[in-house]
Order: sequence, then C-alpha cells, then structure tokens
Amino acid sequence: MAGMLYLVPTPIGNLGDISQRCREVLAQADFIAAEDTRVTLRLLNHLGLKKPLVSYYEHNKTASGGRILDRLLAGECCALVSDAGTPAISDPGEDLVRQCAQAGIPVSALPGPCAAVTALSMSGLPTGRFTFEGFLSTAKKSRAAHLSALAKESRTMIFYEAPHKLLATLQDMAAVFGPDRRIALCRELTKLHEEVVRTTLGQAAALYASQSPRGEFVLVVAGAEPERETVSLDDALARAKALVAGGMSRKDAARQAAQETGLAKNAIYAGLLD
Repeated sequence: MAGMLYLVPTPIGNLGDISQRCREVLAQADFIAAEDTRVTLRLLNHLGLKKPLVSYYEHNKTASGGRILDRLLAGECCALVSDAGTPAISDPGEDLVRQCAQAGIPVSALPGPCAAVTALSMSGLPTGRFTFEGFLSTAKKSRAAHLSALAKESRTMIFYEAPHKLLATLQDMAAVFGPDRRIALCRELTKLHEEVVRTTLGQAAALYASQSPRGEFVLVVAGAEPERETVSLDDALARAKALVAGGMSRKDAARQAAQETGLAKNAIYAGLLD
C-alpha cells in the first residue's frame, strides 16, 4: 500500500507560528523532503526533532522527485516542506503533488502560514476576489508581457518580489497599470521588522528609488476599475420615457435616468420636453 505525502506549512518568519499538528506530522513522517535542508534542520532543532532529510528543490526536482515517489509507493510517509510558507504555492512541490495524484498516492495538506494570504488580509485592498501571480520573470520582456496581460484585471493582484528587483518591478507596474494605482508593499511578514506601506505605484517607485529595499516583499496591487459602459443620450431618454410611462414624473424620471447612466439630468429632462 502506498504511503502518504503531507504538505506541511512552515513559519514565514516567526517560529512560534508552527502548529501542533505540523509538529506531530513532522515527528511521525518517515522522512522530510526539504527545499533547503539547512533551513529545515534549524526548524527541526527548534522543535527538538531528528528526522532523515532529502533535498527537493527546483533544480533537482526531476531526479529527487522520482526517488521520493518510489519511497511513497513502497509505503513510506513523507512530509514536504519549503523554506517558508505553504508547499506547492509558487514552489516546485506542485510537481510532486501532481506526480502523486497521477500515481494514486494520497496527499494531505495541513493549513498554516502563507505569505500571500497574510499580506492580502492586511493590505487594506479588496479581498473578495484576488489573483495570485507569484514571481515575475527576471527578463524585462517577459515581465512586461506578464504585466500587460493583467492591465485590465479587476481583481486584487498578489506578487512576490525580491528586494534587488523591486524598483524595476514597481517602475514597470506604474508604466502598465498607471502611477495612481494603489499598492500595499508588505515586507518581512511576521518578523521583527514587519512593515506594510500603503501607497500608489508612482509613489512607491519614487520611494525605493531613493532608498535600498531590504527583505522579501509581497506586493498587493489593486485591480483595474471596471470600464463603464458608454450610454448615449438616446438610451438615457428611452429609459426616462419608460419611467414616465410607468407613472413617474418627468423630473424624477430624468433624475433617475441620470443616476443610472451618468449623463446630465438637464439634457435628459430637455429631451423629455421635446
């Protein structure tokens, strides 16, 4: 019988955020697959645990993933962790999960820290609908194409960014989305120097042009305002006439049609008098 792959979220900064259930799964797993075994070893030392570690990251995921899959098929249980946050989110763990799904190996995901959701919740921007875009390409042309495809995206957008690329990314975003687009720059989440800067893209680019950013950033960017449908005066008059036919006075009908269409009340009222 196949074993189980556990996706174990780890703290994004504050070690106190590790849950009791995550501790238990790490303790019970036969082995742990880690993005960086040195980072995971520090966490295990903090928890007082000793477990076999195997390396699993972007540049060895094909070979290492195959070996992990073989062990899972042989009945062992593996806890997959990233350096920080939830595995498989902007992380090579997504490939291992897909392989397990194809091989019929059960996967269990534990809830826990995720920088994207943490930043979104404290951004002050709309949270009802959002899109996670992860890291932008380091290639300027690819980055510009990615942002251009999002120019009319109305949902709140979440990006990860490294400090050395931050200014270029903000400048590109301001060029595509406009300098007045709102942004929350969330830095060093859950750590001692946690900071959230709520501003506009233009102001953020100016700020970080004059100072060197430090720490990992989550950028939460407001979506585009929905395009207002263009309504002609004839359309507004037709709406006002329908309201009058329903028993409303001309003045009230003109006011109501103006509110609905954004056109001038006086122009609609004059049309009703003709």
